[in-house]
Amino acid sequence: MRRSAVPALLGILAVALVAVLAFALTRSPSDQKNEQRLDAQVEDGTPVVAPGSDKALSPLAGGAKKTLADYRGQVVVLNFWGSWCTPCKDEAPLLERYHKKLQAAGVGTVLGVTHVDAPADSRAFEKEHQLTYPSFEDPGSKMSQEYGASQMPETFVIDRRGRIHAIARTAIDQKFMDGALQRAGVPAKALTR
Repeated sequence: MRRSAVPALLGILAVALVAVLAFALTRSPSDQKNEQRLDAQVEDGTPVVAPGSDKALSPLAGGAKKTLADYRGQVVVLNFWGSWCTPCKDEAPLLERYHKKLQAAGVGTVLGVTHVDAPADSRAFEKEHQLTYPSFEDPGSKMSQEYGASQMPETFVIDRRGRIHAIARTAIDQKFMDGALQRAGVPAKALTR
């Protein structure tokens, strides 16, 4: 009985090692550099101009391409996600609630950007979680690379002038959202709706 468990255990360890190595190899030095630069500046309290604001992305729902700059004048919660990502599934209802609050107050929106995801899978994810905020495809992960985003989910809160005020490189919660949105200029009363 013990002999049959050893090969299975070795197989599991080998798969885990390959997964760790694959993750390490897929993170390019530029991704890491962008992540470190953005994080350091935002942690110091320096709002950073959001990168990639001129990159035109295709909406998952179809229609004309849009850029982040098209949302200037609104507070934007930019969320990188994938349908395959378990924490993304967990935070989707919270992002939807905040999208509705921001829209009701007329101050902003949540925008999703898919990461290494098939469009059909992304659309099924939106339907399953009843998401009404717009999400966009990121072919070749060019937008996510500019943000150093490779560990889904990752969220960036951007003010009306296009500057990042908060970064979460993990699933977000209500405390993060309330604090980040207030730093980006959303009145506290808009968040209590």
